[in-house]
Amino acid sequence: MKVIVVNEWLGFFRNKLFLFTSIFFAIFLSFVTYLGILQNNMQNNEQEFAHDHIRAQWDEMEASNPHSAAHYGSYAFKPLNVLNSIDEGVNSVTGNVLRLEGHRQNDIVFSEASQSLMISKFGKLKPSLIFQFIIPLFLIFLSFNSYNSERKSGRLKLLLAQNISLKKILFSKIFSIWLIGVALLFITILMQLFFNSNFLDFDIFLRLILIFVSYSIYYFILISLTLFLSVAFNSSTASLSITLLTWVFWTIFFPTIIANTTEKISPLPTRIEFKEAMAEDRSKGIDGHNPRGDRRDALEKATLKKYNVDRLEDLPINFSGIVMQEDEEYGNMVWDKHFGSLYEKLEKQKRTYQISGIFNPFSSLQSLSMGLSGTDMFHHLDFLKKTESYRRVFIKTLNDEYAFGGSKTGERGWKASNEFFRSIEDFKYEAPKFFSFSSKYFFDFIVILSWLLFSVFLILFIAKNKKYEVL
Repeated sequence: MKVIVVNEWLGFFRNKLFLFTSIFFAIFLSFVTYLGILQNNMQNNEQEFAHDHIRAQWDEMEASNPHSAAHYGSYAFKPLNVLNSIDEGVNSVTGNVLRLEGHRQNDIVFSEASQSLMISKFGKLKPSLIFQFIIPLFLIFLSFNSYNSERKSGRLKLLLAQNISLKKILFSKIFSIWLIGVALLFITILMQLFFNSNFLDFDIFLRLILIFVSYSIYYFILISLTLFLSVAFNSSTASLSITLLTWVFWTIFFPTIIANTTEKISPLPTRIEFKEAMAEDRSKGIDGHNPRGDRRDALEKATLKKYNVDRLEDLPINFSGIVMQEDEEYGNMVWDKHFGSLYEKLEKQKRTYQISGIFNPFSSLQSLSMGLSGTDMFHHLDFLKKTESYRRVFIKTLNDEYAFGGSKTGERGWKASNEFFRSIEDFKYEAPKFFSFSSKYFFDFIVILSWLLFSVFLILFIAKNKKYEVL
């Protein structure tokens, strides 16, 4: 087997077209990878600058009314992780900045299933696009030509006559072509390790290794399928046509069909519908019960009773701050209700797409690529949840200062000191580690490994049943 692999590689290197194409892919991939890393670092630097600028404005804020400061608000920035430069995932449609302010949760940017697919993001060139679309085509043509050239030249019969099994020949060819795909993958992995060495930790390193493994398995599956069809069909045109049609169906038509299906099964509200439903529940009460006016009246009675006074003006605190915080807490309940429903629908869409990997390994590959890169829907929702948790603490701190910081009901001109504003903690987002999300991708790993075993079975099957026909 080693001898066959070596001969295969010698044959590759004697082919000028192969050499030119391989060198071109290597240079092109290196350029795209480096450009992605550079863009990633530039965007993060811009984010840091914007964050520092906004924080400086907040720290330098003059004595001001906390209610006004709540409207002034702040911003939460989602830093681009290192592996965003490999696969941008949903980040291209979700954005990475969220405004934080009182009385409202600003636009929750989420992505429909169709937007989560790489097929919808040809605009930005990332290594993942090359890994998923360009390199597979290159490997298909290499695989197809490798077997058919041997058959046409008569060398295949010569090898079989020397008592070399068709199984050994096919696996040798698979391995030799697979190494080319692996070598191209390794270029990106190596560049990530070199240029991002300062940002690498165990989590990032593990994700990089798993990305490498996932794409390597997919290439093995694709090469095996190509050789299987080349052996199964005597006609070279027929085998190549079926292989290309299968690849086009896997990568273009099938994902689109699944995306449309998932949106029909579990449709997401539009942003306008989502915001309007939130606003209505906040004003009229969840499901039409407990409207804002009734909530305020009940709060007023309870507060007067608590402090044993008859008028709001006699309260030792500022009732307006209490009202604002009560409205915030009710708004949080509304947010939890609608966001929880949205999350369930996104989960269903994601599960449907993952299940489709049973019929299409490309689906599992995409899911793993985005998940391992930390750029899929699960990671984005984690950012939204942590941002909202911070916003609630942030606004409550301002409302509590307005209510209990020394002002009285009706003192609209009361101001909190600059020292108070400086004391408010900043938002710092920490992306989840892989093991906290690993269960989300277990099914994808199982499916793509099953496809690997199935591809090995196909080669064993065709080698056993076609040996004498080849002779």
